[in-house]
Amino acid sequence: MRAAVFRTEKRKLAVENVDDPTPGPGQVVIKVHRCGICGSDLHMAEGHTFSFDDGAVPGHEVSGEVVARGPGVDSVKEGDRVAVLPFVSCGQCDACRQGDPMGCPQAKMMGSFGITGGYAEYLLTNAIWCVQLPKSLSFEDGALVEPLAVSLRAARVSGIRAGDRVLVMGAGAIGLAAAYWARQSGAGSVAVSATSTRREDMARAIGIDAFITPEEDRTLAEQSADALGAAPDIVFECAGVPGSLDQAVSAIRRGGMIASPGFCWTPDSFTPLMAMLKQATIKFTNVYDTREFEIAVGALDNGNVEPRAMITDVVNLDSAPDAFEELRGRNNQCKVMIKPW
Repeated sequence: MRAAVFRTEKRKLAVENVDDPTPGPGQVVIKVHRCGICGSDLHMAEGHTFSFDDGAVPGHEVSGEVVARGPGVDSVKEGDRVAVLPFVSCGQCDACRQGDPMGCPQAKMMGSFGITGGYAEYLLTNAIWCVQLPKSLSFEDGALVEPLAVSLRAARVSGIRAGDRVLVMGAGAIGLAAAYWARQSGAGSVAVSATSTRREDMARAIGIDAFITPEEDRTLAEQSADALGAAPDIVFECAGVPGSLDQAVSAIRRGGMIASPGFCWTPDSFTPLMAMLKQATIKFTNVYDTREFEIAVGALDNGNVEPRAMITDVVNLDSAPDAFEELRGRNNQCKVMIKPW
């Protein structure tokens, strides 16, 4: 099969022929129809803390069609349209049976540890990590499920309630998804902060109330309090850059919650004293489970399809290396998807 392969010599992708996957017990082969390019893929290409090995096939925001099944698979069949949790695991432990891939000691994420990701025509996964797509949803919708599930985990952990004032830091896919879930959860007002207005229209399409960019002589805490009418009850830290946690602590109300699905790839520091004085809670979140994939699919199926505004381009496999390079620099894209077929 053909795939976009990462080569460490030039730190770039190249389209090459690689081995076709063969399913073992409990496994399926997916024909990839869409795979989103994630910011973490771009970071790994730069070698920030974690890096792709030579020959890795990146991609973990996948939707596609089941085309082959291994022994013992009866939960899906050939032809099923699915969104895929991007793991290969043992399939037998308590964590696997409970739909918690990161709890499996043998779990490996697509694009790393020799596991082929979604920048390819086919990929291998466990049948238990396939979530059915209803007929109302496209494969593009299916590839949005993974980033939506990342932010859904943060929203669930935050304890968000109807009427809450919410600040989302960062207007990338994870930040926009957090704003979406805040609105779905009944937040009273939602503001998104970013370094520029490049993605303001996307954020407005999702239903936010205010879009904040830096102003001279004004802090984010001041701007967000003005935009929301008071200090936020909840801050979703989705920027993942040094200094973000300190800004989140400064902005949150006393007793508020900071949920962080964004992750900083370099050492960061913040002032614990300020968090203590505010009695702020900070919770870091990591990926998702099958239930969160199902909730995300259900929200889209119910007609809440505002996240489609995040999709800015779809490219074929031959164009994937150039699209990937464009995203590594400053650009006006948000969610670019690869269409291998």
